[in-house]
Amino acid sequence: MKNSSTVAAVSTPVAAGGIGVIRISGSEAIDIAAKVFRPGGKKNINEMKGYTAAHGTVYDGDKAIDEAVLLVFRAPHSYTGEDVAEISCHGGVYVVGRVLRAILNAGAQPAAPGEFTKRAFLNGKLDLTKAEAVMSLISAQGEQSAGAAMSALEGALSSKILAAAQTLITDSAYLAAWVDYPDDEIEEISTEKLLADYTEVLSQLENLLSNYDAGRAVTQGVDTVIAGKPNVGKSTLMNYLAGFKRSIVTDIAGTTRDVVEDTVRLGNVVLHLADTAGIRETGNEVEKIGVDFAVGRVERASLVLAVFDLSREFDDEDKAVIELCKNKCAVAIINKDDLDPKFDKTQLDCFRHQVIISAKDGTGADKLAHAVEEALGTDSIDTSAALLANERQRQCCEKAAECLREAIEALRMNITLDAVTVSTEGAITELLTMTGEKANEAVVNEVFSRFCVGK
Repeated sequence: MKNSSTVAAVSTPVAAGGIGVIRISGSEAIDIAAKVFRPGGKKNINEMKGYTAAHGTVYDGDKAIDEAVLLVFRAPHSYTGEDVAEISCHGGVYVVGRVLRAILNAGAQPAAPGEFTKRAFLNGKLDLTKAEAVMSLISAQGEQSAGAAMSALEGALSSKILAAAQTLITDSAYLAAWVDYPDDEIEEISTEKLLADYTEVLSQLENLLSNYDAGRAVTQGVDTVIAGKPNVGKSTLMNYLAGFKRSIVTDIAGTTRDVVEDTVRLGNVVLHLADTAGIRETGNEVEKIGVDFAVGRVERASLVLAVFDLSREFDDEDKAVIELCKNKCAVAIINKDDLDPKFDKTQLDCFRHQVIISAKDGTGADKLAHAVEEALGTDSIDTSAALLANERQRQCCEKAAECLREAIEALRMNITLDAVTVSTEGAITELLTMTGEKANEAVVNEVFSRFCVGK
């Protein structure tokens, strides 16, 4: 999977700004930079040391494009581990595009999404969990998500996983030696020692798995649905959380028929929010389609904001919403606190998390944020600790844990150590796949395909 070509891409957002940065990485990065960049004075780009800069002009052939600054990084002391040149020019969209075109005309190839970070991984500058942390840090939309990503980038997860893998590797080496060389005087590793090691590693993996949903809520946001019968204030709540009129609000029941979506930040949590049609029995075919969509979204959602109207009496439509929320992570929102109360709040005792608000007046937002964080478990999560950041990591962790459960069961049933060895090796493989040491090319390509171009 090693790369031999030299690639280039814009590493800053494609929008007008003070500066734009074009990164070039590969064995010919400095030579290509020298073809398009002419420094002031008598400085020779090919003789520039790493971590040095030069001011000059970018050319495409004989045509001057822009004044710029060139930064040089020499292998292996660069982000990618290769020779890297970065040209910082004025940040107009046209100018940045022209500089990139000149670099490509000079011999560089366009970088694929995530290619610079992929090269850093392939050159041993960071492991796969740290590479994924780079993507999480770029997409972080709050203090907690940025903190969790930074902890992962500093090795909180990979160090824990590698330590667990090393414990199993040591035990596996003893098992292999004892099984393969029965005539040699190799001390047999005790069942008690194996059980203690496997139980400790399994406990660590199960702890990571138990915090996965809360960790994902912090790092990726939460698929959230606003649900309730018609006219309880779902669209008003959507508009309040979004900060502008995202949904149509009227007193006519059944106004919302499609799913209206937006991403909002509530407290320290990012919610991928969907406002759905009011849930009720209806003879209107179009509205019924909207209700069916709403029910389906509730069933698939990771979090449900179930809205009830404080100014109206509890009825069968409210009961239907409660039934939909059974076995779901949900917060009961009793809306319209600005009106006279008629709702029997005891009907919502089945909800562990409740809050009274007025979406119209914007009161109760802090209480809602606290209730959501409690429901998701993000209020007590330690973002400096190791956290699983995505489904790939979770699957590796779950498979490793399952292999350890099999090994522990085999030891307790006095099954031959050959079987224990197979399960142990399976756990090791999954842990090293998580960090990238045993990940195949398809896994690596899938991870970096999710990156933006230029990182």
